[in-house]
Amino acid sequence: MQWYDAYVFDLDGTIYLGDEILPGAKRLIEHLRQEGTIVKFLSNNPTKDPEMYQQKLDRLGIPTPLEDIANTIVTTTRWLRENHPGAALFVVGEAPLKRALSNAGFRLTEDPAETDIVVSSYDRGFDYRKLQIAFDAIWFHQRAFLIQTNPDRYCPFPGGRGEPDCAAMTAAIEACTGTTCQVSLGKPSPIMLTEALRGHDVDLTRCLMVGDRLMTDIQMAIDAGMPSALVLTGESTRNDVAARSEDQRPTYVVDRIDELLPTD
Repeated sequence: MQWYDAYVFDLDGTIYLGDEILPGAKRLIEHLRQEGTIVKFLSNNPTKDPEMYQQKLDRLGIPTPLEDIANTIVTTTRWLRENHPGAALFVVGEAPLKRALSNAGFRLTEDPAETDIVVSSYDRGFDYRKLQIAFDAIWFHQRAFLIQTNPDRYCPFPGGRGEPDCAAMTAAIEACTGTTCQVSLGKPSPIMLTEALRGHDVDLTRCLMVGDRLMTDIQMAIDAGMPSALVLTGESTRNDVAARSEDQRPTYVVDRIDELLPTD
């Protein structure tokens, strides 16, 4: 295994699963940091803000500066601020996302007649009332358009279980309105990679993306022309890799994350 100048790690299913750190994760991160290597963390999960991820990594024995953590709350807030700073938002999402958008100066509303953008996200309180508001804003008033924080179908749990993620909420809104989500702000969007490496002048061919999902983590790396490593502690399997064409496969496939320790 070769050295890279920077490592970008997914969190859920890669560094930890549930409340348990995955085998070898702490060993790898500590080794990379001792060598002065750039280490960044990314997550598509918008139910926690970066401060919450920082607290979790601290509890798991991997203390991390806040600037080294980015997730879809960060990318969604930044994209909206840069592209639609005055928009009124109806947010299908949980408190951390709503809090971040409100703190960024956005007006959050549940009035379909004044909604400019429907923001679909991972929302464990999703119900018919929220679907109706999104429907009225997009279809009835012909006013709003739809974006989503991330394209994940489900969030994995320890023991093989999981629960519906953002894509389920987006699909429900698309199905009843006939609209199509215009922007997805999580992996594999290159926006996530830009956010992770903000402030660092790193050649992407010298940066390794490490994650557990082919359709998000690995696809983002492939689209960006950077090497990638699939760790088999989350969603994707060796069979999933084998089913892909050669140019759509990760650079490395490992059973546990510390197999990525450089050997030279």
